[in-house]
Amino acid sequence: MWGILISMLSGALMSIQGVFNTGVTEKTSVWVAAGWVQLTAFLACVVAWFFTGRPSVTAIAGVHPRYLLLGGIFGAAITYTVIQGMEALGPAKAVLLIVVAQLAVAYLIELFGLFGSDKVEFQFHKLIGLVIAVVGIVIFQK
Repeated sequence: MWGILISMLSGALMSIQGVFNTGVTEKTSVWVAAGWVQLTAFLACVVAWFFTGRPSVTAIAGVHPRYLLLGGIFGAAITYTVIQGMEALGPAKAVLLIVVAQLAVAYLIELFGLFGSDKVEFQFHKLIGLVIAVVGIVIFQK
């Protein structure tokens, strides 16, 4: 139950953040807005770190494989693409496409066991669910 609730909160926060970031972009630029998002996220993490027992920052040097450290670059790219998508399509359409793309890529990562994730067997009903989600996008667009 916790996983369901926290995942729903995550989705809601992403939608709200996308709208906020798009508003900042209208007054500045996409890279100023994306930079501001990353800077304020960093500051929030520092504050949270102070209140959560302060585990060693140097442990980051022990992360293997090293490509796992590229998450911040993905974060900047995500911020940029969400802003652009929301500007072009509006929040509802953009988030719908974002969520379906997340679902498709996450399933492919699981199917092939990419990036150290556990490999799962193909299940036809999951493919049908993904197709239904895509059909939902088409219906939503009309």
